[in-house]
Formats: sequence, structure tokens, C-alpha cells
Amino acid sequence: MGVMEKFEVGTGTAARAVVDAAKEYLTFRLGAEEYGIDILKVQEIRGYDAVTRIANAPSFIKGVVNLRGVIVPIVDLRVKFDLGEAKYDAFTVVIILNVARRVVGIVVDGVSDVLELQPEQIRAAPEFNSMLDAGYITGLGSIQTTVDGNEATRMLILIDIERLMTAADMGLVDAVS
Repeated sequence: MGVMEKFEVGTGTAARAVVDAAKEYLTFRLGAEEYGIDILKVQEIRGYDAVTRIANAPSFIKGVVNLRGVIVPIVDLRVKFDLGEAKYDAFTVVIILNVARRVVGIVVDGVSDVLELQPEQIRAAPEFNSMLDAGYITGLGSIQTTVDGNEATRMLILIDIERLMTAADMGLVDAVS
């Protein structure tokens, strides 16, 4: 069996195993909420540094930084999601992402950890009316934890970060023709 033949199956047990496999998410905080993004999109995590502002950029684009010779746009997700005034302190971090063959940074209030979620821990995202664009929300993760001896459930909002960063209103990636 040649190499190409080996990967052409696609509908067998191996294909289902890929779909049903656990996935790792980097979790971060924005205000009181916790979010998760696919760990495979993350290049690095850095402390928040001053950025160079760009004239006429949307308010959620804080500016750009020079990261080892690469000019990286920095998006403040708290501003993008309209979560109130962003404050920058020692816990504020920038997550550097690789999305659509482009390097982009997102400012978040803090990174929590890396979690592995099984498919049964992920619920479908609720549907909202057309006034709210939640197409970048892929689901809600449910994590059982113990707080002060009591069982608790943490909800994690799972974001398709590539879809969010490549959305037309972000203006970060050229339209694909």
C-alpha cells in the first residue's frame, strides 16, 4: 500500500478517532469570563509592552509591535468584545497567534492554563438573534473542579480564533479571492 492510499480512507475508524479525539485549549480571562482557543494556533505568550499606534485604526486594534523583525498587529479582545475599559497591569498578556499564515497578537487579562477537553465536555454554542455575531464561538466547555471541597463547574467559552481574526470587520487579513 502506497503512502497516498494509506491516507485516502477518510471514513473509517481512524477518521472517527480524529473527530472524537480530545483537543487542547489555551484558556484566558477577559473580565469575569474565561475563554479557550486552540493551542495549535498559539505561537507564544508575552507580557504586555507598549505598542505603536496606527492612525485611523479601529479602537480594538491597539497598534503594532516589532517581534523579532515581524510587524505584529495587536488586538485588545476586551475592547473588541465591548467588555468595558481595559486596564493594563502585571497580569495583562499578549498571546501571539499564527492565523491564516499571519502573525497577530491578542491582549487578554491573563492566561489561566492549558486544558484538554473531551468531545463530551463541549456543548454547542447557543444561538443568538442576528444583532449579535457569535459565529466565532464554537461551543461551551464544561470543566468539573473542586473549590473549597465543593464540586463546581467552570464554563469555558470556546472561540474559533482564526475565524474571529480573519473576519472582514477586523481588517487584519486581506480578502481571499
